[in-house]
Amino acid sequence: MSGLIGKKIGMTSIFDENGKNIPCTVIEAGPCIVTQVRTEEVDGYKAVQLGFDDATEKSATKADLGHAKKAGTSVKRKIVEFKGFDKEYKLGDAITVEHFVEGEFVDIAGVTKGKGFQGVVKRHGFGGVGQATHGQHNRLRAPGSIGAASYPARVFKGMKMAGRMGGENVKVENLRVLKVVADKNLLVVKGCVPGHKNSYVIIRK
Repeated sequence: MSGLIGKKIGMTSIFDENGKNIPCTVIEAGPCIVTQVRTEEVDGYKAVQLGFDDATEKSATKADLGHAKKAGTSVKRKIVEFKGFDKEYKLGDAITVEHFVEGEFVDIAGVTKGKGFQGVVKRHGFGGVGQATHGQHNRLRAPGSIGAASYPARVFKGMKMAGRMGGENVKVENLRVLKVVADKNLLVVKGCVPGHKNSYVIIRK
């Protein structure tokens, strides 16, 4: 699937032609620079490696500097490979937000917001003990029993417990492109996208 790298700007809402208020996410998509072209002869598969968002040379390794110099561009913060482009691209070519068309559907992947160490009520939706009857006084949000007795004498893998929540790779599929603002490199899609503001997202179509 061809696509672009973008940066989540935030959420807003726009009105459609019927006057309905639609929640949407604004993404700064591209311009992405072609930093490497994978070929069948050399790599065994066809793909295009894209770079997005300039990084300072001071923070780059010599390997990154050499890789960027070969493509005739500056060092990039985010580099991702994409397959399925119709056009043939060369090193240093720029792919803009005009790669997308209003009305089409895209899949967007990103890393969700980190929530830290959370209990079972927030992390897994446990109901808690409920009412404060039958002598219960401090077990409202407790996980309860996690196993049986001397058999099986262990806790089964995958048991829902408290732990680190968020910070996971999540893909949201079939988000409709509402607007493409080419002069500002902005893409407006319907609905929400994983990640905090200014986080990188991968947009594929």
